[in-house]
Amino acid sequence: MAKKMAFKLEGSKILLSKVCWSKKNAKMKSLLYFIIIFNLYNTSLIASDEIINKLKEGKKIVFIRHAIAPGGGDPPNFDLYNCNTQRNLSKKGVQQSKNLGYFFVKNKILIDKVLSSEWCRCKDTAKFAFKDFETFDGLNSFFSGKFRKNKKNQISKLIKYLENWDGKGNLILVTHYVVILEMLDKTVTSGEIVVVDKDLNYLGSINKY
Repeated sequence: MAKKMAFKLEGSKILLSKVCWSKKNAKMKSLLYFIIIFNLYNTSLIASDEIINKLKEGKKIVFIRHAIAPGGGDPPNFDLYNCNTQRNLSKKGVQQSKNLGYFFVKNKILIDKVLSSEWCRCKDTAKFAFKDFETFDGLNSFFSGKFRKNKKNQISKLIKYLENWDGKGNLILVTHYVVILEMLDKTVTSGEIVVVDKDLNYLGSINKY
């Protein structure tokens, strides 16, 4: 028998503490894990529905990390104007971008404008997902050393743009891990959607669509 089981549901997190199992309780253990996974799945669905409803209201700022692009950082010979020198989307990344765009279409989410980093992997994500977009250097990466000196000016430029934005739909920002981390203090996976309000208050994230 389990000596002590404690469950605590906080949002989408279930904490399981101090569980001691005997061999006789293998079936109970399997059942318990099934319940945990089931609850996590349903909680994530509820959270996604809530975020979708907020997006349908409009006037939200949506940060999106570019889709899957194998590797990390930028190659030493990186050239902003030559995609062949950059880390680009894989086939999975292209499909992920298309799925991303379909998520907005199927949920009838109004888009005011799509802005993208000037990096090719971001532009391709925006192109395959939304077709129409504009580049904005305030969303560029500053991960690599030679771009790190641009960080302060870029973030200031981005903040100023967001302060002046007043669209009725949602503002889509296709950018990089480092930009989202700096602006929102959130770590994100490739293609992840992070929704905030005009004051950059966190409303939720979606990484499966």
